[in-house]
Amino acid sequence: MSLSLESMLQFSIILPLLATIGIVATGHKPNLREAVTITTSLVVLYFVISLYQGLQQGESISVYWGELLPGLKISFSIEPLGMLFALIASFLWLITTVYAIGYMRGHHEQNQTRFYSCFAIAISSVMGIAFADNLFTLFIFYEVLTLSTYPLVTHAGTEDAKKGGRVYLGILLSTSILFFLLAIISTWFVAGTLDFKQGGVFAPDVNPLVAGTILVLFIFGIGKAAIMPFHRWLPAAMVAPTPVSALLHAVAVVKAGVFTVLKVCVFIFGIDLLAILPSTQFLLYLAGASVLLASLVAMRQDNLKARLAYSTVSQLGYITMGALMATSAGVVGGSMHIATHAFGKITLFFCAGAILVAAHKSEISQMRSLGRQMPITMIAFFIASLSIIGLPPTGGTWSKWYLLMGTLESEQFILMCILIISSLLNIAYLLPIPFHAFFSGDKSSTPDSGIKEAPLPSLIALSITTVGCVILFVYPQPLYDLAKAILAT
Repeated sequence: MSLSLESMLQFSIILPLLATIGIVATGHKPNLREAVTITTSLVVLYFVISLYQGLQQGESISVYWGELLPGLKISFSIEPLGMLFALIASFLWLITTVYAIGYMRGHHEQNQTRFYSCFAIAISSVMGIAFADNLFTLFIFYEVLTLSTYPLVTHAGTEDAKKGGRVYLGILLSTSILFFLLAIISTWFVAGTLDFKQGGVFAPDVNPLVAGTILVLFIFGIGKAAIMPFHRWLPAAMVAPTPVSALLHAVAVVKAGVFTVLKVCVFIFGIDLLAILPSTQFLLYLAGASVLLASLVAMRQDNLKARLAYSTVSQLGYITMGALMATSAGVVGGSMHIATHAFGKITLFFCAGAILVAAHKSEISQMRSLGRQMPITMIAFFIASLSIIGLPPTGGTWSKWYLLMGTLESEQFILMCILIISSLLNIAYLLPIPFHAFFSGDKSSTPDSGIKEAPLPSLIALSITTVGCVILFVYPQPLYDLAKAILAT
């Protein structure tokens, strides 16, 4: 008996939650516990791919769970932007799980059962966010994602981890309550609905000042998008184990933020209204400032994970800019950048974790000549860096191309210069790392025999995501088609 697409949609959200029971029950048997995690991620990926095929065939897929109060309903539906996010998250959950097996065992991490169970809850939240049919549903899962990832950030249990966790939770919850929730209530009051709707929900004669104020509340309230000055939670969360960093930066948290920004801009405001709001220009330049300032801060970081964290703040600004440009090219570029940045950044974090496990090095200044001992890891780092920069033959080329086209389409020439300068800064803070790993140091010296590549599961995972960076360049059409379909009527 085959499942309907509606059932698959629901199971893609519910199954990771159910998996936490199996993960906790098998916690004393690591092999079995990790088998439960991998099996669940494979099944969820199968469901999401099936939903994607249904969407491609023109199926209308929606599920209604109930109404808590009049007008506040929990419901889900499939549309191209959510489908893109769900495909990325479900695939990278599987890959991150494989990586985590090698990392967590190789680094002898404690509380691994808690790690895998919280990870599963986070993925369930991501699926709920991706398929949410209205702002109320999205807000519920958005907050569950914050709470479920807090134990992951504080995983180490050290004073630094607890401090990082307090910053993480404090900023994300305060922005949600002070701004995001207020924006949702204001939308309900002004538009009379919280449903996502093609072209937006506001009436044509809505007061631009009112709508513009609501837009500011949304952009500041979606703290997971890490726009300055609400970005400090992201570097603070770097105290977490590397698989958690990968979850934060590529699979779930920050991608949930910029996905929500795109969703609000396209389906709550609509690009026609967005283009005439007085606050849009201010927010665009704020996102541009985030792109440049975070890149400059990244250049000064010697700790590899800290450098990558500020790089993520910068790259998220690209997606926010793409959404706020209010052009089709901007939306396509921002949507594609969710995927291309995910593969590039998760590979960089995988490499950082591999270096920590195998060589016990976390500072960039310590990594000279490391390429001779860890060639696979450093080649992967180089290719992923090219994707973040936006150079062929990697997928980041296409998303940055459309973002640049968006600046031309909206005649935002200052923003075009910001994107170009930022890409040059990407080169300055990323490429010297693999360059010095391969070409610096005394070549006549004997390599440290104690350093070798990371455990096999971690190597397999970072190799897969590296290949993904290249595949997104060679075969970007499915990704482009989904991004293009977001604005289709």
